[in-house]
Amino acid sequence: MAENSEQYEDSSLYRIRHSASHIMAQAVLEKFPEAKIAIGPAIEDGFYYDFDLPRPLTSEDLESIEKRMRSIIQSKVDFVRKEVSAEEAKKIFHDQPYKLELIAGLEEGNVDEDGNPVDEKPEISIYSQGGFVDLCRGPHVANSAEINPQAIKLLSVAGAYWRGDEKRPMLQRIYGTAWNKPDELKEYLWRIEEAKKRDHRKLGQELDLFSVADEIGAGLILWHPKGGKIRKIIENFWSEEHEANGYEFVYTPHIGKSKLWETSGHLGYYKENMYSPVDIEGQQYFLKPMNCPFHIHIYKSSLRSYREFPLRYAEEGTVYRFERSGVLHGLMRVRGFTQDDAHHFCRPDQMPEEIDFVLNFSLHILRSFGFHDIQAYLSTKPEKSVGEPERWLAAEAALEESLKRTNITYKVDQGGGAFYGPKIDLKVKDALGREWQLTTIQFDFTLPDRFDLTFIGEDGQPHRPYMIHRALLGSMERFFGVLIEYYAGAFPVWLSPIQAVLIPIADRHVNYAKEVAATLRQSKLRVMVDDRSERMNAKIRDAQKQKIPYMLVIGDKEAENHQVALRLRNGENLGPISIAAFIDRATEDIKQKI
Repeated sequence: MAENSEQYEDSSLYRIRHSASHIMAQAVLEKFPEAKIAIGPAIEDGFYYDFDLPRPLTSEDLESIEKRMRSIIQSKVDFVRKEVSAEEAKKIFHDQPYKLELIAGLEEGNVDEDGNPVDEKPEISIYSQGGFVDLCRGPHVANSAEINPQAIKLLSVAGAYWRGDEKRPMLQRIYGTAWNKPDELKEYLWRIEEAKKRDHRKLGQELDLFSVADEIGAGLILWHPKGGKIRKIIENFWSEEHEANGYEFVYTPHIGKSKLWETSGHLGYYKENMYSPVDIEGQQYFLKPMNCPFHIHIYKSSLRSYREFPLRYAEEGTVYRFERSGVLHGLMRVRGFTQDDAHHFCRPDQMPEEIDFVLNFSLHILRSFGFHDIQAYLSTKPEKSVGEPERWLAAEAALEESLKRTNITYKVDQGGGAFYGPKIDLKVKDALGREWQLTTIQFDFTLPDRFDLTFIGEDGQPHRPYMIHRALLGSMERFFGVLIEYYAGAFPVWLSPIQAVLIPIADRHVNYAKEVAATLRQSKLRVMVDDRSERMNAKIRDAQKQKIPYMLVIGDKEAENHQVALRLRNGENLGPISIAAFIDRATEDIKQKI
């Protein structure tokens, strides 16, 4: 994120967007006087408002609402704040049930005007502009003249359960955006369109990479041969790099007894994200949401000496976490996924060096996949946590010092840590400026205590080891989704499932194309021959749509001179080239991970 939430809420752009949401609600109520209004906050890059309406909205409705918004803005209405009592608020919103529910929460002191949980009983305030009144804590612009009517746009309508509860009414959520200047809006709309082109769900289908089947279940991914090929390439590179850096590979079961998860604390702190247990011979077993308790038991399987450290266990372990159907999203939010997990065990005196190692190793792997714009976040103690405060402070300091030594820019995410320890998150930024969460490096001083982990020190006495959790790519599914969108499906040569397609112009060129393909395969290149009875230009277009890096066209001259005519997927025609020269070029591109 470009700025933290407090900075954003204090910004003029936040006030413009929050005010635009109220203006939109005013326009909707004018169009549908019987409408029931819910909440309408500013969000990153825009705003939304939830409505209970007599009928589904159409694109024509959005156009008319947007037109009316511009008219309201141009009338230069003031935004006026007033504090009211709960009784006054109830009278104002007597015919608005969602507002009345929020007012009841304000009376009890557990939510604010936007329905967000709060620790202290908030004051009740309303904002009015023109004839519209809303329950709101603000802030807003002083006058609608501060909003540029040519820099707003309504984007879409989506369903949203009231208070995010699927047992409550389904409302219609109108999303919009607002900017300081029309040029900023234009750039944002371009980014939205570009993001649609890069949508991994769309490209996943077009490139035949993966799918989800209703009969199998939502959030459970089927990897197709091309997607599976890319995954295998990623896994091979991952394994080679880990083995070269002192990791040992382990494999663990998919289920474990309830006692395991009680000891780890997951049943106390993470149960809402776990699936219901299954009964096996009178014992309760849970699908694993994480791999760490299993790795800990591998550690506990023998007596450990201070001389063994650091121990680095790595596993591509499939885990299962309960995600509600409303938040499932292609490869990005799934219910079963393979996490590229690692757990480091070390002596306390090795902790700074080990954090440095895992941070630098993670950066090396991410950069190998072409991610160079990387932002680090240090996530500190959350409200719900275990462990003594002084241990949290010490752990947070150790992670922060490592970030400083690595000389990477970082921000502090206050309260963003896991319940068992602080962490470093590494996020990568793509060509559209979007951030993607990938690596997590998690300090843990809790599980070694819970599982009573020890090692024999140089003094012959038992000591407690330190532990680091690390998911480098995050999960294979989500990482693949990020790769698809990052490269818009045009993967680097080393990751492309098909690196070159041979295109014979006529049937008489097919045998030579197959001979060339065999030669290329001997050099470990992934190739195919398109011997369909289609025209050459149609084959080239199809290869470009499939985002194959190299197209090798073969006609009479190429067959006669033992060459191929090289074209790139961007449309560049490089002309005839010898087989050996092409192999050299492709091999170098693969080596350099271009």
